[in-house]
Amino acid sequence: MIAATDDIPFARPFIGASEEEAALRVLRSGWLTTGAEALAFEKEFAEFLASRENGAHEGALKCLAVNSATSGLHLALEACGVGPGDFVLVPSLTFAATAEVARYLGADPVFVDVAPGTFHLDPGALEKAFARLPKGKAKAVIPVHFGGLSCDMRVILEIARAYGAKVIEDAAHSFPSFIPNDGGGGGFAGTLADAGVFSFYATKTITTGEGGMLCSRDPEILARASIMRCHGIDRSVWNRYSDARASWRYEVVEAGYKYNMPDILAAIGRAQLSRAWDLLREREEIARAYDEAFAGDERFVLPPTGPGDARHLYPLRLGPAAGSTRDDFVQRLKDAGVGASVHFIPLHAMPYYRDRYGLRQDDFPETMKSHLSEVSLPIWPGMTGAQVRRVIDASREAVEINFRKLPRSFRE
Repeated sequence: MIAATDDIPFARPFIGASEEEAALRVLRSGWLTTGAEALAFEKEFAEFLASRENGAHEGALKCLAVNSATSGLHLALEACGVGPGDFVLVPSLTFAATAEVARYLGADPVFVDVAPGTFHLDPGALEKAFARLPKGKAKAVIPVHFGGLSCDMRVILEIARAYGAKVIEDAAHSFPSFIPNDGGGGGFAGTLADAGVFSFYATKTITTGEGGMLCSRDPEILARASIMRCHGIDRSVWNRYSDARASWRYEVVEAGYKYNMPDILAAIGRAQLSRAWDLLREREEIARAYDEAFAGDERFVLPPTGPGDARHLYPLRLGPAAGSTRDDFVQRLKDAGVGASVHFIPLHAMPYYRDRYGLRQDDFPETMKSHLSEVSLPIWPGMTGAQVRRVIDASREAVEINFRKLPRSFRE
């Protein structure tokens, strides 16, 4: 329990008796690695995602539990045939995992700017990026549903299909964001492309501590990823020990990876999934309080949200009237005992990608505008009304300090 006068952390997982009981159930079972709990979690997660589908979707959605969203993205790209000499288009405004998985496979990420006023891939910039690459070498695009805010999947899918590229949704932030039927079939973010990958990291709407889920309707992607997630072995550990055939007999059919999710994490995930809507509602209430507090104040720019967006982050941006740099703003929040973060430091500005590909910061102007003005405020289940008010008051005070220093003519 956090006292009213304690610092407010940027994020805090909501763990209760059901998660504790789930972990103990696995510990007492004698089976800790991937087994019955992971299989049940995969089935329940797929059922959850299918529960609100509408429109035409080819094939049944199935899910594979993995030990991180990074693993899931890697498996998805590998299953789509991405390899050396290929290109994968990704936004620069994302976490390291979205691009690094292309490098795991010897492919090169191609960074794309975000659309003005958003945190998402600019469709126009995406199409230009495809057009300038060698024909047939742009194998995939990974749109990122930033902070629970959904991308325009219909347009992204149309562009990618025109160039013969696969689409893998980075849905690490977006459970359970719902995208309405806009002519191409509606459903949860992460279920509308060739594959989608979710994260259950400690800060996410539901968590397993570490972990992720790869979802797809494509039987070839699912079959390949299933084999590759556990050493390229043709039988799962659970199958080997529960099947009537000899447990020691198996075949390695590919040089695979070690990406399976242990049962103890899956059990926690099942408990979290059972109250996913309650956890989302708490985030939505906090977001509404922030929206009401900052709306109409020219020193702030509210997140560009849609009706079905999950509120994983609250990415507030500073307007020109703030009179404060983002870094000063974050520091003043910290001085006031309020945790905050920045999403994200653009990848094209990171030394590895900047130097490898000869990139400059001004190559992606909208990405830099978003980065230099964005700060993510605390938004997590269990925050009290008093804590939310403290965040609001601290945010206003952080810009008011510099606002007073502006020339009188500007303030007036």
